[in-house]
Amino acid sequence: MHCKPLRLAAACAAVSTAAGAHAHHGFGNFDRTREVSLEGAITRIDFVNPHAYVYFEATNADGSKVAKRCEMRAATVLRRSGWSAEMFKAGEPIKIEGAPDRFDANSCYVHTVVFADGTTADRYAQLSKPAATAPRAAPRAARLPSGEPNITGDWAPEQVVMTDPRGRSGALVPVSRVEEFEPGTAPTPPAGAGGGGQPRARVTYTEAGKAAADAFRGGTTDNPRMRCETTSILFDWTFDGPVNRITQSGDTITLQYGQLGLTRTIHMNAEHPATIEPSRAGHSIGRWENDVLVVDTVGFAEGYLNPPIKNSEQLHVVERFTLDPNAMTLRRDYTATDPVYYTDQYTGSDTIGVADLPYAPDACSELTFVDFSGDGVAPDANSGGIGPQGAAAAPAQPGAAPGAPQATDAPAEREEARAEWWEFWKWFD
Repeated sequence: MHCKPLRLAAACAAVSTAAGAHAHHGFGNFDRTREVSLEGAITRIDFVNPHAYVYFEATNADGSKVAKRCEMRAATVLRRSGWSAEMFKAGEPIKIEGAPDRFDANSCYVHTVVFADGTTADRYAQLSKPAATAPRAAPRAARLPSGEPNITGDWAPEQVVMTDPRGRSGALVPVSRVEEFEPGTAPTPPAGAGGGGQPRARVTYTEAGKAAADAFRGGTTDNPRMRCETTSILFDWTFDGPVNRITQSGDTITLQYGQLGLTRTIHMNAEHPATIEPSRAGHSIGRWENDVLVVDTVGFAEGYLNPPIKNSEQLHVVERFTLDPNAMTLRRDYTATDPVYYTDQYTGSDTIGVADLPYAPDACSELTFVDFSGDGVAPDANSGGIGPQGAAAAPAQPGAAPGAPQATDAPAEREEARAEWWEFWKWFD
């Protein structure tokens, strides 16, 4: 990783399931065959999900000012990587190398940031924090006083990062394994697994399911995440590295999803009511079976189980949560059925560990479709990014102003990155 010590003694550390990083739906808005160099004075930061943006003001050769913005990773994963909004102080100079936006002349995709003190951080840099001065917490009890496995607390999946720390090429791998790969390489996942080695779910579509999948465009408002809405109780538990919270309290267990604020209540040793108002969370009942929490959920609103797999109100999900008290990890195995959209079972699993940061949901604001340049060529929210090319796609002119994008050669796109940009599910479970 290319990363020098950051301000306040932050230092570079070694650099997750595929359900947790940013090869994301907005990726195709940016021309990864080109790179621009921009600099200016920071004006503000939108430290939000699903993409954070830093704003700055560049100066043209004639002294006029032009507003710029560049897209970074989601606030949740940035925080887990040691980044903070406080690093981007209004008025301080900033330099950015990145990919130009295809539609918006004044937007870019961050590869590397250079701060006021000259230190640098690549897109996927894992920035350590100063050593904690607080005393170590007491060992976590494996069981509650009631005897049930102790799953209360804050949990998170392992992060995934690109093998190219600047985010230009390569593949997503668990952060604990990134040093095993040459920068920019694309290792082949194990058979039957998605990126990061997690089991990949597959279904056989009904005619309706195939039609829905073919029509899905993840880079549009078809995608719930592009509306800052939860996709499903399965997808969002680990997608983009959230910090989730579980609370055991008497007859209920509450699951709070860290990315988009979904809250589920599991009613223990209960039955589903005769009438359920459909919702994204559905209605969940649970029971302990030999230290395994079995959760049965029905009553879903129509939506997407895991894009492009659609779900109807007949979706039925069964989850099994198993605590490993030695590794202190929580494994979830799940099975879903939906006779409207697929004929077999949707199955999979994921594993989360004790979170490295406390549960603290970040605000969500989808800024992809903002026409920041004001030239009327930003991608339409329902176009899938297909539209007129903005000025950012044009070659830089000789003698361009200092604040204007300067193109340089960049690595050619790899085969695995050639899917249409809205098809982000090809990178994620």
